[in-house]
Formats: sequence, C-alpha cells, structure tokens
Amino acid sequence: MRLGLLAFISLAVPATAGDFSLSSPIDCDLNGPCYIQQYVDHDTSDGASDFMCSGLSYDKHKGTDFALPGYDMITEGVDVLASATGVVAGIRDGMDDARYSPSRAAAIEGRECGNGLVLRHQDGWETQYCHLRKGSLTVKSGQVVKAGEIIGKVGMSGRAEFPHVHLSVRKNGAVVDPFDPDGKITCGAPETETLWSEVPPYRAGGIVSIGTASAVPEFIAIRENSVTPPDATSDALVIYAFLFGTQKGDIIRMTLHGPGGTVVERDTLLKRAQAQSFRAIGKKRRGVRWPAGVYKGKATLLRRGNKIDSQSLTLTLR
Repeated sequence: MRLGLLAFISLAVPATAGDFSLSSPIDCDLNGPCYIQQYVDHDTSDGASDFMCSGLSYDKHKGTDFALPGYDMITEGVDVLASATGVVAGIRDGMDDARYSPSRAAAIEGRECGNGLVLRHQDGWETQYCHLRKGSLTVKSGQVVKAGEIIGKVGMSGRAEFPHVHLSVRKNGAVVDPFDPDGKITCGAPETETLWSEVPPYRAGGIVSIGTASAVPEFIAIRENSVTPPDATSDALVIYAFLFGTQKGDIIRMTLHGPGGTVVERDTLLKRAQAQSFRAIGKKRRGVRWPAGVYKGKATLLRRGNKIDSQSLTLTLR
C-alpha cells in the first residue's frame, strides 16, 4: 500500500484479524451525540497522524478515544461494553472523575489509565479500557466476559481531559490500530481489512453540539451542558458551536434568524488545529424585548470549501 507524505511506523508485527473481531466499546451512537475524538498515532516524528493521514491523534497515542459530548452524561451513565469475549486480567477502580491538569500529574503517576480493566483474548490479543467512571466496574479479575457485555460506565478518571473510554488493542504486547491492523497507510482511503465487525464511522472533525445563550459562555459550561438559554429580555442573543478535531484554515459558519430576519451571521476562520474548541457570535438587544417567535440557528464546519458537519437548532421566545 502507498505510504503518505509523513513518516509512518508499523505499530506491531503486521497483524491479521483471523477469527478476532471487535465491536464498539461504547453504548452510544457515534454519528452523534457521541464521537471518536482521537485515533492511534501512526507518525514516527514528534507530530501525530491517524490512519487517514489526518490530525485526529496526538504524539504516541496508543488507542482510540470514544467520547461523550458533555460532562453531564457521566452522571447520566453511558455503558462501556466488552469489545470481544475474553478473561479479565486486571482491574482498577476508586479513582475520582476529574478533568486532568498538569497539577494532578504527580497524583496519578503510574495510574494514567484511571479506572479500567484489561481483557485477554485468544491468540495473544488484549483489549484495555481506560477512564471509566468511579465505582462503575461490574466485573472481577478472572471473570469470563462476553462481547457486548457491560463492564462499566464512561467516566473521566486518570489522565483524561474529557469524558471518554480509551480502547487499546494489543497483539502479543504490541499496539495494533483496529482501523488499520497491518500498519500500512494509504492516505485518504480507509483500510478494507479492519478488526471491526462493524466499522465505526470516521468523522474528520466536526460539531459536538450547538446552543444559544445571553452572553458568550464559558467553555466549562458548554462541556457541562449547563449553559442557560436566553429569554426575550436577555441583553444579547448568542449562538455557539462546540467543535472537535478542527484544522488550521477551517471555517465555522454560524447564523441565527428570528421573526424579524437575520439576527447575526458570520464566518470565522480557525487559525490553528485544536482537539476541542468553541466559537460564539451574538448581537446586543436594542429594544425593550426581543421579538416573540421562533428563532432558527445553524452552524456549519467547512474545510477547503467542503462541508464537514452541520447542526441546527430552534429557540422560541415568548
């Protein structure tokens, strides 16, 4: 297979699936609201590149991150599922769900995976599940677990900056990318032979969520899904978009239309690549109240003139 422009490394002795296959480790639709934030890094330099030669990874990342759209879903509870039948080789539980920062590095040293477990399968295969919710593990060491069985809940324990389950796949101790197990990359084209029984969708960046507010919200409030929507007497109407996997040169196009016509619309050029970010635009109120009625908002992520993702919303003011 043709190599891309970057320097790539085969992460293991070329792996073939044989009778080994995987199912999704998260009980959530990966076309939305959940999504894959990062993939295995195939780049041998200090940079990072996923199996599609795109930037949905970071240097030396050894797994696939299946993400929740907001912190509130940790409490609601989203099941983590065994991706293949195996035996529990080890578990850890009891670590708090707290967003990682450098100040916590020493406290979690050697436990970066957070709460999680390892499953051993036949023929030297292993799967590891990290960052599960505190107290959510449902299995014990030595237990046989079937594919699709609930093994815990998605959390944010260990070295995690957003709620997700990190899935690592290994063959005889070497990392294998389940999306490209032979490690030979064809840029822009997915591998036809994967480890997945049903291949999860590949989203080359996108919009996690959009919403409205009475002022530009704090990013933490967007991540917590705790932004208060505006009302007819709010000082301003703001529309925001929570983004993932954006690249330098992307454009986020946002519009908000109301009963009186266009409230605000703008194209914003993104000047650097970011794993997660948000953008917001708005307009201050000029009269006593905003006109009553239905307001329609839309956010579209554009890359080199092509639509990557789009979401819409409605807001009713009385």
